[in-house]
Amino acid sequence: MDDSSDGGATAGGTKKKPSAAAAKGKATGKGKATSKAAPKAKESSLLKQKSPAEFFAENKNIAGFDNPGKSLYTTMRELVENALDSAESISELPDIEITIEEITKSKFNTMIGLVDRERVDEALYDDFESSKAREKRLAKEARFQETQAKNAALGKKVKDTPAARGKGRGEASFFRVTCKDNGRGMPHEDIPNMFGRVLSGTKYGLRQTRGKFGLGAKMALIWSKMSTGLPIDIKSSMKGQDYITFCRLDIDIHKNVPHIHLHEKRENNDHWHGAEIQVIIEGNWTTHRSRILHYMRQMAVITPYAQFLFRFLSDAAEKNLTIKFTRRTDVMPPVPLLTKHHPSAVDLLLIKRLITDTTKPNLLQFLQHEFVNISKAHADRLIGEMGPDFSAKTTVNSLTSQQLVRIHQLFRQAKFDDPSGNVNTIYV
Repeated sequence: MDDSSDGGATAGGTKKKPSAAAAKGKATGKGKATSKAAPKAKESSLLKQKSPAEFFAENKNIAGFDNPGKSLYTTMRELVENALDSAESISELPDIEITIEEITKSKFNTMIGLVDRERVDEALYDDFESSKAREKRLAKEARFQETQAKNAALGKKVKDTPAARGKGRGEASFFRVTCKDNGRGMPHEDIPNMFGRVLSGTKYGLRQTRGKFGLGAKMALIWSKMSTGLPIDIKSSMKGQDYITFCRLDIDIHKNVPHIHLHEKRENNDHWHGAEIQVIIEGNWTTHRSRILHYMRQMAVITPYAQFLFRFLSDAAEKNLTIKFTRRTDVMPPVPLLTKHHPSAVDLLLIKRLITDTTKPNLLQFLQHEFVNISKAHADRLIGEMGPDFSAKTTVNSLTSQQLVRIHQLFRQAKFDDPSGNVNTIYV
């Protein structure tokens, strides 16, 4: 048998069928098939970091900015509640003005310097209606009108005319939301960070406020940057100041720092104090009109000492709306007091921070002055229960990690009086 025959031979003498690769190699004149190098595996994902502003921009639903309609409602609500907190903090009867102004697409384009352009390819748009679809719709409307006419002739109930075909997805609606109050105002130099840096604010203490994380106005600015690209305008003046701060800024999402367009002092001839916030955002008044008005009615009920003036402005005069919720009492609840931490509610990290920040040198004074419901006698008993490694004169800065854990464990197991209810505060 000739071993040089195509494909060679098997041990049993049967001829082996040439492989497809070998046949292809011979057909192309190559002696052997070349093997193509396998592609290199992709590099493992690089470690990336996100700024707080970037995180909330990507997860805006966490703060109530799920869609344009809810974003309009949340923006208005956050500004109103900030205004109430500001006025209440100085025991001033709140006087709050809220204006939502509808901005047409043409007006918005003019504001940003964009020239309106007529459609060229109608079929490209989401609201395009083919001739066949238009004929079908018109025929359906004609049948509906005919049925309605017959029902009217027979004295039957006539249904409302079906709503006209809506806008396409790309036809956004824009609104200028303005909230003005007579509250505390804000220090001139602090305004950029108060609005342009996420997780920076005045609501991180142990005093009751309507907001806890200081996200509201910043999220409105982030939503404005995402939907319109326009900055926020802030006017502010504090009691006794002879000037009004005007600040126009937006936020650098990736760096979580304010981008200041204008920051200046202006004359305050009227001796006004408070804040006026104005932001332009995408929204939907139609879907959230009732919810916004219901919220305003609720606020008027639960804060009878406040006065609200709500306005909705539109180029269509029939849509304009003005509602005034007058003040029904001049008696305000007392200003919430600052309070200390309750020992049973602290964690290990908080204990470490309190030790770092305290001005008290020894353990006895630390327990007495940094926590509520720990008297001198109670502190002595706690120290005695901690063990021989602790004494009243132990310096808090010398406490080891193990000793801090012991303090934390004792706080969780020991009995303390309940927090006092007269401070109107949320314990952390």
